[in-house]
Amino acid sequence: MLRFDPRIRLPKVATRFFPNALWRLPGDKKQVALTFDDGPVPEVTPWVLKLLKEENIKACFFCVGENVKRHPEVYRQILANGHQVGNHTFNHLQGLKTKDEDFFANIEKAAKYVDSRFMRPPHGWMRKSQYRKLVEKYQVVMWDLISRDYITKVSPDAVVSNVMNFVRPGSIIIFHDSVKAQKNLKPALPVVIKKLKQKGYQFTLLPEEG
Repeated sequence: MLRFDPRIRLPKVATRFFPNALWRLPGDKKQVALTFDDGPVPEVTPWVLKLLKEENIKACFFCVGENVKRHPEVYRQILANGHQVGNHTFNHLQGLKTKDEDFFANIEKAAKYVDSRFMRPPHGWMRKSQYRKLVEKYQVVMWDLISRDYITKVSPDAVVSNVMNFVRPGSIIIFHDSVKAQKNLKPALPVVIKKLKQKGYQFTLLPEEG
């Protein structure tokens, strides 16, 4: 098993750029946290919610504010099912391509629709100046591994392998409840959940602080 692959898991040295971000769950219990980025959308998010309910799993959905504005009923369904939500900016802005003041304004615009202390920058891209400002108000949540379900040239089997080859106790795992990802998400996610359960992993929410 590879120790890291920058496409799936960053090397440990890279995580030190944002030391107060949450990269993994604390402790050494055999547990993982499922997270979903870029929704909510009616084509995919309700399907994810149904599966999670059947499997008795809670997750965290990092919501794009614009999508919440367009689909408030789907957002309310996430909350009604007992899941966590996080801020993923209003327009899925990438920090490195955005002026600091515009980036912060976009996050605060999303906060009008997504009430959460959790924030994940799209693609994990942000400047040090942006990070320093964000951690004053938010718990910035990154990841331990990315499934790569959004890569259209990747197969569902590869998505399953990405997770199972890199998972470890405390992994925060990223999937995407997006139209782009659904061709991989729908075949792969049930298999990943089954395999993780078979290996004795439990599923948990992100730790709440403050």
